[in-house]
Amino acid sequence: MNAFLQTCLTFPTLVYSIVLAVCVAYWALAATGLVDADGPDALLGGDGDGDGDGEAAGVAAMLAKLGLAGVPVMLVATVLSFIGWLGTYFVQLLLLQHLPGALRIVVGIAVAVAMLVPGLFATSLLLRPLSRLLLKLRPPADPSILGRTATVSTPSVDAGYGQATVDDGGAGLVLQVRHHESGRFKRGDRVVLIEYLDAQHAYRVISEQQFNTL
Repeated sequence: MNAFLQTCLTFPTLVYSIVLAVCVAYWALAATGLVDADGPDALLGGDGDGDGDGEAAGVAAMLAKLGLAGVPVMLVATVLSFIGWLGTYFVQLLLLQHLPGALRIVVGIAVAVAMLVPGLFATSLLLRPLSRLLLKLRPPADPSILGRTATVSTPSVDAGYGQATVDDGGAGLVLQVRHHESGRFKRGDRVVLIEYLDAQHAYRVISEQQFNTL
């Protein structure tokens, strides 16, 4: 037990141990209702103008490219940190603890960063089935929303990623939107929903100006 704890609390395993502990604490608090389980995902769908919203949109875009659209971001973080912890634990146990101090730190930094690559790949592989299931469980699109005007809330919109908000008289709807021309729309542009793409659970959009000329 002492050897196990010592390895867990030794760099670089310590980094992933801390992140994993935070994730476990989050899920424990979410289970008791002390924190909002959808809080981190709501941030990713925000449409504010601050720098933080741009970073959140970047995270959402990365998750979409990994095939993890719709998967709770904290679940992705939990699985990723566990895989990183597992990898660095065995590297520390089998290799790093036998290296001299200075070399151990340098190699440890490289291992901690490099572990993100297989970690992201494994996380994507494990959670993609869940992503597909969650997309299937989403309620069917409301046909009446077609033709409505929306405001782009992500830095850009392309054929694989983009979000926009629609004023519904309440908190607003955050929708997935798509356009074949990358970079055509940016945050704040007004677009019109013209088609529901069932396979992507998203809406194809055109500019408001183009829609008005039809």
